[in-house]
Amino acid sequence: MRKKTKILLITATGVILLASGAAIFFYQAVFGPSVNMKNQQETLHLYLSDTDTYDSVFAQLDRNEALRNATIFDYLAKRKGYKENIEPGHYEIARGVSNNELINRLISGDQTPVRVTFNSIRTPEYLAAVLAWQLMPDSMDFIHFFHDTAALIKTGIHPDSLVAVLLPDTYEFYWTATPEIFLQRMQKEAKNYWASRRELARKQNLTPWQVITLASIIEKETQKNDEKPVIAGVYLNRLRKNIKLQADPTVVYAVGDFKLRRVLKAHTKTDHPYNTYKYAGLPPGPICVPSKTSIEAVLQPEKHNYLYFCAKEDMSGYHNFAAS
Repeated sequence: MRKKTKILLITATGVILLASGAAIFFYQAVFGPSVNMKNQQETLHLYLSDTDTYDSVFAQLDRNEALRNATIFDYLAKRKGYKENIEPGHYEIARGVSNNELINRLISGDQTPVRVTFNSIRTPEYLAAVLAWQLMPDSMDFIHFFHDTAALIKTGIHPDSLVAVLLPDTYEFYWTATPEIFLQRMQKEAKNYWASRRELARKQNLTPWQVITLASIIEKETQKNDEKPVIAGVYLNRLRKNIKLQADPTVVYAVGDFKLRRVLKAHTKTDHPYNTYKYAGLPPGPICVPSKTSIEAVLQPEKHNYLYFCAKEDMSGYHNFAAS
């Protein structure tokens, strides 16, 4: 009898130990550090589009060797309903995150913002391509929206003044941001930017639109930020004296050949409203999206009596200036 009791106690103890071990293993697999990284990376950037399925998400994690216990991850995904509820977005996953935390994060759609940068934009089509490299919507989504008059007006943007709300910089967006969300953000940024600069524009007898237009010419005249206020001063002097701007970048825009390296006399005769060799004053609108440094150069130009400038012979990218 004692022997049988002893055997039962040993068996019971073994079962308890096994059960405890299994419970500890399960707890660790669910709540313990579970996300691994190949190549000793500290974070994994997971990009999930609106066409991704659970299988493609799992494959992406597996391809990056991110799951120490794929079976438990799969179990939790099924248990918590993630398999049928994939939330698109960019997720930055740190090494050591638990399976439970990872699943909860993916289910909630708790995205990590991405940094979106754009500059030197000439056309809506080019901007669309640049944005498509950095956000989930493809270039055609952006192009269609940029050319959809009704959609732009609904957003509060006049189709002819799209450039006016674009301020080249680096911004944070959710990767899933739509074209509408992008432009709404740009409109807000532009409104804040010009709130404290309208008076500076008025002092130059220019509207913000005219400032952007002149800044776009300066943007294409020089890449030297320290020279931009000088060039701005030249063009403002010419405007005040009713002298044609005769800006080569406007001819390039009028000709439509953005690879044109040298403007010839024949090019300057092109009959186009943006050709400032043929028509006096500013062109009807910007020839590109100017940088903030070019805009600031127009708002705070260098005061001088220069009316002309030409490229220096040393090929430095700088210019010689003259009053006559």
